[in-house]
Amino acid sequence: MRTFFTIAALGLMAGTSFVHAADKPVVASIVFQGDQFMKSLQAGMRSAAEKAGAEILETNIDGDQAKESQAIDTYIARKVNAIVIAPVSAKNSAAALKRARDAGITVVAVNGGLTDGTIAQATFSTSNKDLGMSTGKAAAAFIKTTLSGKANVAILGFKSLLPEQSGDRTGGFKSAAEAGNQIKVVTEQDAWLPEKAVSVATDILTANPDVNVIYAANEGGTVGAMQAVRNAGKSGSVYVFGIDGSEQLAKGLMAKDNVLQAVTAQSPFAMGAEGVNAALSILKGEKVEQQTTVPAILLSRTEPEGIKSFVQSLKN
Repeated sequence: MRTFFTIAALGLMAGTSFVHAADKPVVASIVFQGDQFMKSLQAGMRSAAEKAGAEILETNIDGDQAKESQAIDTYIARKVNAIVIAPVSAKNSAAALKRARDAGITVVAVNGGLTDGTIAQATFSTSNKDLGMSTGKAAAAFIKTTLSGKANVAILGFKSLLPEQSGDRTGGFKSAAEAGNQIKVVTEQDAWLPEKAVSVATDILTANPDVNVIYAANEGGTVGAMQAVRNAGKSGSVYVFGIDGSEQLAKGLMAKDNVLQAVTAQSPFAMGAEGVNAALSILKGEKVEQQTTVPAILLSRTEPEGIKSFVQSLKN
């Protein structure tokens, strides 16, 4: 059975007493935004819970730390058995999740862990630095062979939303892209939603006509950067590299306009499913690995078969 709750609805139920069947554990699933990656992550959680006969409660806190804390406290009041969460902050999400642990609730973190390693009983993540470095290595090879080893780079991040993740992804990209090349970072700006990224990237291209590479640290930024290059009529002279994988980005990699060159994707569906399975195993008293690294997947227009395989995996 699939159950959805908004933050507001959860708040109304916070003072209500609930009784759960002993053989039907209740798992709360919390993500921090509604992009394709998080939807796939939550779909994996849902699939695993439903296959195991558990009840799944789903919440998206839209990047709001206060809403995340409120959701966790409400789930504590509901006496759920487990919380599987993509924490909005490795540091600032810890206090509310510690309250959950103290209340006897199993806590599993996905898409990143917590700085306090004593809170989550299991963590499933892909290193954000590795994500950035993977795309950076692809960019380094492209810049060397196509741009004679020189590039003027604009970066779209999400520092004001998630400074830790954005910083690691951006830092990893820069360190890898610079290897053997002369890289000049012309500007770094925040733009993680597609509409905003189109606007910001368009302004960057107008103000900096010498920019020939744009790196975006998430799906929305990559989509927006790709569209901005097309709108500006700079296909073939400005190239986009990004992070995350989706059908839309796969289409961009396969497009004949040669704008999007490479992205590094994660496996959100598998990560979400593994997170819920770990939570259910812990509830049974079974031992699980405390830290599990989910490998990153480089998708490049030079390897179309890999792109097709990734798209197929999103439908599983």
